[in-house]
Amino acid sequence: MAEASSGPPGLAGAAEPIVEARGLAKTFSVAGSEVVALEGVDLSIARGEFISFVGPSGCGKSTFLNMVAGLLPASGGEALVKGVKVTEPSREVGFMFQSPVLLPWRTVEQNVLMPAEVFGRKDAAIRQKARAVLEAVGLEGFVGAYPRQLSGGMQQRVALARILTYEPEVLLMDEPFGALDEFTREAMNLELMRITRAAGITVLFVTHNITEAVFMSDRVVVMTPRPGKVSGIVDVGLPRPRAIAQMQQQGFADLIFEVRGLLGQGRGEH
Repeated sequence: MAEASSGPPGLAGAAEPIVEARGLAKTFSVAGSEVVALEGVDLSIARGEFISFVGPSGCGKSTFLNMVAGLLPASGGEALVKGVKVTEPSREVGFMFQSPVLLPWRTVEQNVLMPAEVFGRKDAAIRQKARAVLEAVGLEGFVGAYPRQLSGGMQQRVALARILTYEPEVLLMDEPFGALDEFTREAMNLELMRITRAAGITVLFVTHNITEAVFMSDRVVVMTPRPGKVSGIVDVGLPRPRAIAQMQQQGFADLIFEVRGLLGQGRGEH
């Protein structure tokens, strides 16, 4: 399917995409040999879009996010955020990993405020913002709790609140809910969509779960096995806000099969 030129209704429309990849490539030196992880990726993402990346392990999905985040230099091509070539990490781009990475000696509120402190924000306004975000993710009653006192799902809510408190324009998420049970994962997915949609945040989401990718996304980018390239892009087009009941519809099943078909093409299946 051809790549769409516009983002979700009411959120896109900017003249320039917020995230771009132009011939983006990455090669690693491993044990004296060159391993091409990512090759010639071209992609344009509109402001406010929710984009998921699926593909086999080792296809470069995480590598792509790391280059957009400025954590890895490109071997070829370039990544751009708001039209500016990425050369280093930016305050406008937040990154959420599979592990919540919370400091055990800091309370929930103190963990959430940590990035703001790094950026020199210690005023009452940022503390008020942190409290509001914690309430939005359902943790208003756990402000003074420590990570060891929280479930895995609650720890991931803290990690999400930590990112949202300093309001990045782009949120990169590398399988952030992969370690959670199915019901907690579904609840987190719904919460993530609600919050990022309301704030107009652009989300790039890596997952191995095709159902999750289709359910959450405006578009699903399917990657080939290494060297990672874009095998195809599926426009989801399901109405928002999304509900679990939509997974039972025939249109949802059709999208699942479309993604699966592209994955099969990438593996050389017929």
